[in-house]
Amino acid sequence: MTKHPRLWLIGATLLSLQGCAQQNPQLPELKSEVGQLNQKLQRLTDLAVALEQQTTLNRQSTNGVYLLPAAKSPALLKSDLGELTVTLLRVAPDASGLQAVLEVKNNAGQPLPPFTASLSWGQLDPVTGKPLTVDMQTQNITVEPDLLPGPVKTFDVKFSQVTMETLGFIHLHNMVATPHPAPVQP
Repeated sequence: MTKHPRLWLIGATLLSLQGCAQQNPQLPELKSEVGQLNQKLQRLTDLAVALEQQTTLNRQSTNGVYLLPAAKSPALLKSDLGELTVTLLRVAPDASGLQAVLEVKNNAGQPLPPFTASLSWGQLDPVTGKPLTVDMQTQNITVEPDLLPGPVKTFDVKFSQVTMETLGFIHLHNMVATPHPAPVQP
């Protein structure tokens, strides 16, 4: 007589386990949502790491400002031209590398004078997060006076021989205001 209640108990346990083994119809949808949330969290983590690297590079910089494309954030530059915000916009591949728009804005709202600067770019050391100077490239930039001067200057830049994956940093440095040419006297 004691065997029958045990059989009933074992049978009930097996039936309940079988019910647990059946898949909930919402489980695939939940797995998909969890996967999407993990991807978004990874993108936010990568963005936060890049922004921290950009901030650290700029804190340590004595000449110019660093922009990390992965940070997707402007950087503040205190220069002889005033306090400027520098932003990298619309980075896209082209035939020889990448093209982008660099925006320089005077935070005081005053018109930016014409200036020259150097723009360097390259890869970041994957271990230290610091710029690698081995394959770094540099170009000179000249910003001419505008007919209608304003606090914002934008200009197209080309980063040759790099891809979106290998462009680790951009360094705008050696900014110097250029004197206005003297008007020609008749």
